[in-house]
Amino acid sequence: MKATLLHAPGDIRIEQVPDPGIVLPTDALVRVTASCVCGSDLWPYRGVSPVGRPRRIGHEFVGVVVEVGSEVRTLRAGDFVVAPFTYSDNTCPHCRAGVHTACAHGGGWGSPDEHGHLVDGGQGEWVRVPQADGTLVAAPEAPDEALLPAMLALSDVMGTGWHAAVSARVKPGDTVVVVGDGAVGLCGVLAATRMGAERVVAMSRHAPRQAVARAFGAAEVVAERGEEGVAAVKELTGGVGADAVLECVGTGESMQQAFDSLRPGGTVGYVGVPHGVEVPIRQMFGSNLNLAGGVAPVRHYLEQLRDDVLAGAIDPGAVFDLTLPLDDVAEAYAAMDERRAIKVMLRP
Repeated sequence: MKATLLHAPGDIRIEQVPDPGIVLPTDALVRVTASCVCGSDLWPYRGVSPVGRPRRIGHEFVGVVVEVGSEVRTLRAGDFVVAPFTYSDNTCPHCRAGVHTACAHGGGWGSPDEHGHLVDGGQGEWVRVPQADGTLVAAPEAPDEALLPAMLALSDVMGTGWHAAVSARVKPGDTVVVVGDGAVGLCGVLAATRMGAERVVAMSRHAPRQAVARAFGAAEVVAERGEEGVAAVKELTGGVGADAVLECVGTGESMQQAFDSLRPGGTVGYVGVPHGVEVPIRQMFGSNLNLAGGVAPVRHYLEQLRDDVLAGAIDPGAVFDLTLPLDDVAEAYAAMDERRAIKVMLRP
């Protein structure tokens, strides 16, 4: 089959690799119908995260079950499924506590499982899914083609944006600021709106992303950054600051902007992968500022978000503004790296 491998920073390739199959009785084999490039894929692509050797990449996909192992009970061939960006058994103590990303038997796509068997990356034609019963969430039926982007967004960015809002304790009537206008930040706008925030402010300097933010419920857009951006937020909030801030970037500058935009007693919900971040503990102490979040346990939210999409309550598919064939994956990475696209869907 064809699969995407990252060889070195800036060097992404489609290659022929062995077809996967059922290895363990808890596996499922999924034919990928759509996958995508994530903002976090850009960290190794840019060389910020080390790339020691060629490796499979991609952790967001939807598809159709082709075959299941002998111990799989909740899935059957022909099911349309959404795969969260990590696999998990959904039964261990950490999963039962809602932290599926810390599953005792889970792991990430593109790396060996706990038994040493390679797990395929999501940016390919087929994926062997470990812990299939606990990982995959099926739709009642295959969605219309028009709904495919929204379902694919549930694999990561919508659940991650949702986790940011949950971590920030967003509640009805709140004023919420979202730092970051990538797909996760935009989905954070949608999440805060869905949770009943009275006012959502998106921080964005890019007109196409501002348009998506407004469509997702942002009442205002702040284009400035740093001190000017904080001043604009304070002006919009009568000098008070936001009740909650969603930090969806992961840099030291974005985290500081999030804290500076917060009212005393407010909460930053962070989901941006931290790079060079130092938490301002004295500022937090002095104003009773709170920080919560981390890697999003997307599986924990997946059924709820699936039902919201199918009911028409949310449509996060607008974050995909470019669709390319899998063979053009190098262009997909370049388009996102150069900010010519918000998020790229790949079709095998």
